[in-house]
Amino acid sequence: MTIFGGVFDVAVKIEKLAELEKTTLEPDFWDDSPKAQGIMQEMTRLREEVAIWQNLSTQLADMQELAQLGDEEMYEEMAHEVDVLTSAVEKMEFRALFSGKYDNEPAILAIHAGAGGTEAQDWAQMLQRMIVRWSESRGYKVEIIDESPGDEAGLKSTLMSIDGDYAYGWLKSERGVHRLVRISPYDASSRRHTSFAKIEVWPDVAEDIEINVEDKDLRIDRFRASGAGGQHVQKNETAVRITHFPSGIVVTCQNQRSLTQNLEMAMKILKSQLFDLERRKQEAERAVLKGEDVDAGWGNQIRSYVLHPYKMVKDHRTEFEMGNTQAVLDGKLDGFMEAFLRHRVGNSN
Repeated sequence: MTIFGGVFDVAVKIEKLAELEKTTLEPDFWDDSPKAQGIMQEMTRLREEVAIWQNLSTQLADMQELAQLGDEEMYEEMAHEVDVLTSAVEKMEFRALFSGKYDNEPAILAIHAGAGGTEAQDWAQMLQRMIVRWSESRGYKVEIIDESPGDEAGLKSTLMSIDGDYAYGWLKSERGVHRLVRISPYDASSRRHTSFAKIEVWPDVAEDIEINVEDKDLRIDRFRASGAGGQHVQKNETAVRITHFPSGIVVTCQNQRSLTQNLEMAMKILKSQLFDLERRKQEAERAVLKGEDVDAGWGNQIRSYVLHPYKMVKDHRTEFEMGNTQAVLDGKLDGFMEAFLRHRVGNSN
């Protein structure tokens, strides 16, 4: 197994699997059912990853033995096997880019329109559509948790959960400010406008962590849920808005069926945000101590979408760009996400 060392950490995975298996033998293992189920899921994932690498190692060893025989008639078959193995290793190498502790978790994603009224609100809705299209193309489950409709069109903000393999690992590339340049469909003079919207992403780990939230630090407001444009206003106050005074975080939830469900969902999101806030704070402090460049935070303009006078989408962190702007807005984001993941690994070396 020493063949696949370094970034793949196969030996570490085997050791971790052994530790977890030992944990399952403890008498009180199933006393905490959610925690136990999480451990079992992690063991399943580790077993699958280790099995893949062990299979590749066996195949490579077999090919080395064939090569040592020097049988020329086997060279063409071996060349094909080399291509197959190379492709498999490249796929696993990319999988190794998801090295973050929470990369395999579901994601919670928020979009906020910037200044600019209807233009920015329309842009926020375009980004929501882009993220939903990308998620659906991967077979992910998307749930809109809350939406605040724009004054005339679009969205002031939206909050959604996205569940699927490595959802957070992929979507963390979208965190930051997105800039749109286009001829405004809302401008009678057909002038060019620049709009901004911000995307926030954090791992959905509220059920797996302990976050102490005291009642005195919260204000909980109830109100009637409504659809876009004030339609479908409910007679009962089932929507919830939670304000957390120490952090300034405000969470609104109105898409669940009852007050209790909206409150539970809002608290779950609040805890996830508080956890991610603390995690990012600790990462920034460690980066300062190590003398690394520190991300300035949400204010970074990470990507520009130019629809006029030319068509181009460019990521300012990686320099990756695409000329097919409509494909990007339709959810073709894998190229940008992969470039971001490789860029992050390159900068950490």
